[in-house]
Amino acid sequence: MQTLTIIIADDHPLFRGALRQAVQGIAEKVLIIEAGDFEAARRAADSNPEADLMLLDLAMPGVSGFSGLMSLRAEFSGLPIVIVSASDDGTTIRRALELGASGFISKSSGLDDIRAGVQAVLEGDIWAPKGDSTQPEEDPGLAELMDRLKTLTPQQSRVLTMLGEGLLNKQIAYELGVSEATIKAHVSAILLKLNVDSRTQAVIKLGKINMALVA
Repeated sequence: MQTLTIIIADDHPLFRGALRQAVQGIAEKVLIIEAGDFEAARRAADSNPEADLMLLDLAMPGVSGFSGLMSLRAEFSGLPIVIVSASDDGTTIRRALELGASGFISKSSGLDDIRAGVQAVLEGDIWAPKGDSTQPEEDPGLAELMDRLKTLTPQQSRVLTMLGEGLLNKQIAYELGVSEATIKAHVSAILLKLNVDSRTQAVIKLGKINMALVA
């Protein structure tokens, strides 16, 4: 019998426990891997390429807002990621789905709703709370930015999130195992696609999509 592998990434142990309780009954054999910060979540995904799903909190130590989702989607393109967040307004839900999340579950959901969301995504569906999450972005500037972000390649998305973390080109090159010249080429491509003149402006653009989380 195949084991269902689920990564639970949340910095609150009590909520990880609630998520564990919700997903344990989904299949007869469920392997649950817990991560308390973003780096642990990334390591868990890297160490478990057979994982079926990740439940990811948007607000975790080591990452800012949607940057974590973008980074993980870029690095682990085959891993379905469901965002679990207390910030469950329509704008946050919509942006999470547009940036590649396979679902969105509010932290205020009951165990049955969490289980239903996880099951839906495992079956290949997209899950979101009922509401206005499918409405178009109201701010034309942000809508354009989202479209531009979606043109980035997986590696460019990773580089952009690392720029957002304040890393230098040589640090990014070391982390990704490529040359500094390669990173410079990626940065140039990112600036062109985002229609900005500097890496600082690119980071500011990235920060704009996170504003809904702190508003």
